[in-house]
Amino acid sequence: MPESVTPPVASPAPVTTRIVVPGPHSMVSLLGHQDELLRTVERAFSSDIHVRGNEITITGPPAENELATKLFAELIALLDAGTELSPQHVDHSLAMLRSGSEERPAEVLTLNILSNRGRTIRPKTLNQKRYVDAIDHHTIVFGIGPAGTGKTYLAMAKAVQALQAKKVNRIILTRPAVEAGERLGFLPGTLYEKIDPYLRPLYDALHDMIDPDSIPRLIQAGTIEVAPLAYMRGRTLNDAFIILDEAQNTSPEQMKMFLTRLGFGAKIVVTGDVTQVDLPSGTRSGLRVVREILDGVEDVHFASLTSSDVVRHRLVGEIVDAYARWDAVEDSAGAPAAPGRPSRRERR
Repeated sequence: MPESVTPPVASPAPVTTRIVVPGPHSMVSLLGHQDELLRTVERAFSSDIHVRGNEITITGPPAENELATKLFAELIALLDAGTELSPQHVDHSLAMLRSGSEERPAEVLTLNILSNRGRTIRPKTLNQKRYVDAIDHHTIVFGIGPAGTGKTYLAMAKAVQALQAKKVNRIILTRPAVEAGERLGFLPGTLYEKIDPYLRPLYDALHDMIDPDSIPRLIQAGTIEVAPLAYMRGRTLNDAFIILDEAQNTSPEQMKMFLTRLGFGAKIVVTGDVTQVDLPSGTRSGLRVVREILDGVEDVHFASLTSSDVVRHRLVGEIVDAYARWDAVEDSAGAPAAPGRPSRRERR
């Protein structure tokens, strides 16, 4: 009996789509200096894209043409909003369009949280926008994701925004003082001088959002407090915006202690990366278990960010993915730990 042969599926015939860019916009603003942005778009599509004057011609599969047309429409909308386009705007807009989300990239990328000294802080990805929205709508929010996804930075911006709008009376920023493989006990200096390096990233973010000259005055008045997590014990924090950073380095007991500091009129944001736990061997991460513990509790939200939300150098996202792949192989193989180093399961 002759074997049946499935005929190959024919590719859709290429079509040509033309876009006329409105007069007020400079093609350099849309396509970038020396066509940098145009090249970013071309690399993302199989369609041929040609520009002549203020007309863009796209030739390729209908679905590709449609997506490219939507992308140019979003980039033009960003220009309408006064945004200076960068390759990151192209990448993030395209990622949102491909995700099929109802939110328009131009709306996400022009959502201003805070402006200071000519600099505007806004979400740069769809997940970041949803994280920011969750902070608006919930009392306790967990922002969990890898380095560079803006977890702490966006939470800090929302805290400063709430303070300026008089929704809270103070901002409290805290971190667990856990050594990341180093031993600081033998360093010279007072206890504060030894702890200060752990808190320095929080000060750095504050300097981006508040006039640096006013920060010492706000700290002196207690309007802004930056302190190790241990200093939270025994307190009730009312009318405050409280951020716990590097929460993967809390124990379950510390996490419970922190969350129960919540007072009236307060909001809590907890941020961390469960792939970078620096706790001693045998100590469970409070951030790893809290989702299971608080599952179903009303007004508590867990926001997840991924390597696609990394807004640092492009390589950071690729590094995060590479480590995730390596971790998956190591876990599935049950590879033994290096001498003197606990296994992955022991560290978790």
